[in-house]
Amino acid sequence: MHEHFHQLQWAQPEYLNAINNLGLSEGDTTGMWMLNYPFPYEVPEIAESFAHLRDTLLAALNEVDQQKFAPLSKTYLKERKDFMSQFLPGDRKYFSFQLWQEGVARYVQIKSAETAADYQPSAAFSALPDYIPFSTYALTIRSRTLNVLKSVDLTHAKRESFYSFGAAEALLLDRINPEWKTQYFQHLLTTEPLFPSVR
Repeated sequence: MHEHFHQLQWAQPEYLNAINNLGLSEGDTTGMWMLNYPFPYEVPEIAESFAHLRDTLLAALNEVDQQKFAPLSKTYLKERKDFMSQFLPGDRKYFSFQLWQEGVARYVQIKSAETAADYQPSAAFSALPDYIPFSTYALTIRSRTLNVLKSVDLTHAKRESFYSFGAAEALLLDRINPEWKTQYFQHLLTTEPLFPSVR
C-alpha cells in the first residue's frame, strides 16, 4: 500500500510541475536528487533540534487524555514552526516534500493494515510460510514506526528519518485536523498548510 500510494501521488495532474517548481534538482532529470539532496543532516544544531522536535511530537502523540493532549499539541505546533524557520528555503522545501511523500505513504501503510485487521484471507494465503495475520501486522507496523522514531538520529538515519517522523505527524493530524486528508492533494509536496497556525 505504501508503493501504491506513491503511484497515486505521482498520478496527480500537477505533480511533475510541482516537482520542477521546487527548484531542487540542479539539472538532474533522473529523479535521483530526491534521494541525494544535500540536506544538512550532519549539522549539529539541526540534528539536535530535530531530536527535540521528535520527542515533543511523541509526547503529544502518546497522550491519550484529551485535556493533556491539547497543550502538548500546541507546544508541538509552535516548536515545529520554530524548527522549520531555521532552514534555508531549499532545505525547508525538501524536508516538507519528504514528509508529504514518504511520511504520508508510511502513514497509509499503517492505516491500511489497521483497516484490514479483521479481514479473513483465503486458506491458501494463510498457509503461506511467511503468513502474518493482518491484525498482528496492524499492531506491529504502528508500534515499529513509533519505536523507530523514538531513537531516530538525523545524522545517521538521514533521509530514512522522514518515514517515521512524517507518519507520526500524519497520525497527529488525525487528532488536530481530522479533515486533513481531504486537503492533502490540494497542497502538493508540502504538509505545512495542513497544520493549524500558531502564534
